[in-house]
Amino acid sequence: MKPYPFSRNKLFSSLFLMSIFCISAFAQKTIKMNFGKNGIITYDSKQKTVAVSQSGKIVFSGAKASVIVNGKTITTDSYPDAVFAKQTIKDDLGNGIKYTLTYKDKNNPTLIQSFYTYSNRTYFITQIEILSNGQTIATNCIAPLALGKASFDKIENLHTVFIPYDNDAFISYNSKKLDTISQNTSAEVGIIFNNNSRNGFIVGSLEHTVWKSAVKTINKNKEAQFSAWAGFSEKEITRDSIAHGIIKGEKVLSPKFFVGYYSDWREGMEEYAKTNRIVEKPFVFTWDKPTPVGWNSWGVLMEKINFENTTKVVDFFAKSIPQFRVGDTAYIDLDSFWDNMVKGGFTGDFSKLKEFADYCKSRGLEPGAYWAPFTDWGWKDGPNRKAEGSDYTFGEMWTKTGDTYFDFDGARAIDPTHPGTLKRVDYVINKLKACGFKMIKIDFLGHATAESTSFYDKNITTGMQAYQVGMEHLVKALDGQMLIYAAISPNMATGRYAHVRRIACDAWKTIEQTQYTLNSVNYGWWQTYLYDYIDADHVVFADVTEGENRARLISAVITGTLITGDDYSKEGIWSKRAKEWLQNQELLKIVANGVAFRPVEGNTGKLTTEVFEQKIGNDWYVAVLNYGAAAKNFALPLERLGVKNGKYKLQNLFTAETVEIKNNSIDLNLGAKDAGLFKIVKR
Repeated sequence: MKPYPFSRNKLFSSLFLMSIFCISAFAQKTIKMNFGKNGIITYDSKQKTVAVSQSGKIVFSGAKASVIVNGKTITTDSYPDAVFAKQTIKDDLGNGIKYTLTYKDKNNPTLIQSFYTYSNRTYFITQIEILSNGQTIATNCIAPLALGKASFDKIENLHTVFIPYDNDAFISYNSKKLDTISQNTSAEVGIIFNNNSRNGFIVGSLEHTVWKSAVKTINKNKEAQFSAWAGFSEKEITRDSIAHGIIKGEKVLSPKFFVGYYSDWREGMEEYAKTNRIVEKPFVFTWDKPTPVGWNSWGVLMEKINFENTTKVVDFFAKSIPQFRVGDTAYIDLDSFWDNMVKGGFTGDFSKLKEFADYCKSRGLEPGAYWAPFTDWGWKDGPNRKAEGSDYTFGEMWTKTGDTYFDFDGARAIDPTHPGTLKRVDYVINKLKACGFKMIKIDFLGHATAESTSFYDKNITTGMQAYQVGMEHLVKALDGQMLIYAAISPNMATGRYAHVRRIACDAWKTIEQTQYTLNSVNYGWWQTYLYDYIDADHVVFADVTEGENRARLISAVITGTLITGDDYSKEGIWSKRAKEWLQNQELLKIVANGVAFRPVEGNTGKLTTEVFEQKIGNDWYVAVLNYGAAAKNFALPLERLGVKNGKYKLQNLFTAETVEIKNNSIDLNLGAKDAGLFKIVKR
């Protein structure tokens, strides 16, 4: 574990005191705190541990709170008896009760362990507050729940999931059978679940403007244990080469942590995402337009984009696929290398770029651009290059990590708190706004979250604090004029700043890339409730089989949006398929809904479930994918899909063909590297 800063997110600023009740905890051996309809938090005053039960079933027990202050590890059992109190609260989550346990000792700082409970919520929220007793607190590790023992199921039945911090470097989610591993560390949120019954326990951070957090699941002597803490830094996960930043002051708060047990872990993950969006409200302006669809140049054209070929793509969208729209428009997004159209570089003549944007609008389409605002791609040319928009040099702006800098993906991070960085953001964004762009794809945002030995703003000491400074400045500069699409970025912390987020790293056309993308949908689909939309990256049809084309298209449709990527300035099989498939109104109805499908199975390791499902209105949809090199038969019981037994037909959304569903099970055959998307229709 490593350290943390106090939270400046004040979701509970509306919290008000209605009544107070205080006793010394030693007055009773156990204290019970109710949450939801049938949840109980039990505090053992002798052991100073917390247990949780739901509907009479023990979910976990034995959890303590732990902090590291000024290099010293302190746990709740380091103190004499706690003082227990409760007060009524009202906030954005509803009416509830806040329970607190206050630990005081002359040799240690005061610890306040809080539990926020709500009668209308199936979860509770916990937090640790450290108060100074006359000395400055310095910490970068604070754990509201440490070494709790999960008790709701036998360890042999349980899975836990590695959830990445970001979607960089082609990282994958990984569902692991708990009795076969020693431990698993997951960024921000942890899950322990039984894939057969789907019963599951979830704990995850709800605030991301100060701390990076983690949940570690441990197989200890065939018992499932977990710890949730803030102050997480690990090179292979958070990309940091140094420890988490240290917070100093008279008071330090952990982030609030969500804790819940669910009969279906998928429902729990969706509620976790929705709760994040309530606790950390979007900073970005409200998106009130239809699901965005369109085209991005990185799919095929890449560095070869110019005015001629991109305007031909515009013509193809306007003339050849006029029904590929949700609402009345689609986006034509220029990725990296749009500066091919700018004479003299970023400080040169943008008139041709403006001409492109105007051309899109004249054809009823919305122009988009791309930028990586917190990176220096020319760092190998030395530190003395002047940054656009100010007299600062890039060398002055580089993010410092000890005696070196933060380099990743070939780019060097620049300090999001540096005035040169912020002036550069203003300069480039103002140029793009002047051109008339209505969408921006922002990339490599993880560089802005890097821990640094020294930020320009000395009040900032952690990567997430720096990220907040940079991203809020960027959103303000955009001034509500563009749809914001985040590509490479932190999974959780970016929810405040973007309308759309790509769910995984880059993907193009092959069945392997489809499977890679859907691994992130399999275990990260719930982010559809954290953002307005999540996206599967550009869909490319060129140079692979029809089955692979169909699978790739379905992977986008069931993720929630649809961005294409072929070179539509030229005719080919890709344009033929686009004309047929991208104007399929049944597919576009699903895209218009804009919500990711749920996975049916969660036991696939680094691979991917073959079946996803969703109910839209009164209609059930199921996507089935065969990633293998041979044809495969599928038998899918309706009950496992969440559909009540009854009389149904199965409609193929690509062919409109329907077949009868017999014995309450869908039986179908898919060819190698192929997929199908179906509607379950009552008969």
